[in-house]
Amino acid sequence: MEILKKSDFYYDLPEELIAQTPAEPRDSSRLLIYHRDTKQIEHKIFRDVIDYLKAGDVLVVNRTRVLPARIYAHTEHGGAVEVLLLKRLDLTDWEVLVRPGRKCRPGTHLVVNEELSLDILSVTESGERIVRFQYNGTFEDILSRVGTMPLPPYIHEKLADPERYQTVYSKEKGSAAAPTAGLHFTPELLERIRAKGVEIAEVLLHVGLGTFRPVKEENVLDHKMHSEYYEVSPEAADIVNRAKKEGRRVICVGTTSVRTVETVADENGLLHPCKGNTEIFIYPPYRFKCVDALITNFHLPESTLLMLVSALCTREEILEVYRTAVQERYRFFSFGDAMLIL
Repeated sequence: MEILKKSDFYYDLPEELIAQTPAEPRDSSRLLIYHRDTKQIEHKIFRDVIDYLKAGDVLVVNRTRVLPARIYAHTEHGGAVEVLLLKRLDLTDWEVLVRPGRKCRPGTHLVVNEELSLDILSVTESGERIVRFQYNGTFEDILSRVGTMPLPPYIHEKLADPERYQTVYSKEKGSAAAPTAGLHFTPELLERIRAKGVEIAEVLLHVGLGTFRPVKEENVLDHKMHSEYYEVSPEAADIVNRAKKEGRRVICVGTTSVRTVETVADENGLLHPCKGNTEIFIYPPYRFKCVDALITNFHLPESTLLMLVSALCTREEILEVYRTAVQERYRFFSFGDAMLIL
């Protein structure tokens, strides 16, 4: 088997194509359709996605909500520290990213305000910190007051409305980043899609920054994915399983939905209700067990997300599609345009 190299997934992206603000309204972003069977590309508006869905299809969406996960603290000596919540471990303990790391050795006490403080317990292999919070009251309430929305580092504009970094179907707080393919849907578009006979299955994957962590090793197989919490309910599994048994399509909205579904699918593509943590890493020539099509945004060069999308067809095909998207001046990344791979 040939060695898969990080550089195999590089493409050239002009910086001005990185979207800084979301499209208004949500479903007015552009949509590139890629037909894997004919290699045909079409250029549409996102609300046209309904024309490519048919009665009996199942859309799998991720119902996670983004936490106001960025908080600012200070050491006992007054040094400023930025803390980014990644993953809840229990009622008081979290896995977090801290900057600057040199101020945050185990044993360090950090103060956010009179309501909230934390102690650094340990450092993980990849440099995150395990911390324990002390607080009076409800953690989520305090966080809603002191935390800010953790926009990706390539977005430099301030977000006027924090809800624009949430999907309209988001329900359960727990993510450090939005499942951005879902940002294009409006309640009205979803109603029209349901009225057409498309079923919607909700799964949960709390997005950690591992999804976006750069691949450092040149040999892709040496990259270790960050663990993320997921849940697949009996109801969601039932909707997907009936579709698979009847030969209907399962279309995932976003790579987080793909990773959740493929984590729990058996060899026949059937889902088993469960919850846990996944480190699934999908790259060519992965054989998908359940997913038939994908709605996704355009991803960073050399990223695990681009590798996942490449596994749906081939690396060469996806890079060619991306070259077309660059030529056609599509908007890239979290607030950018979308692609439907059929």
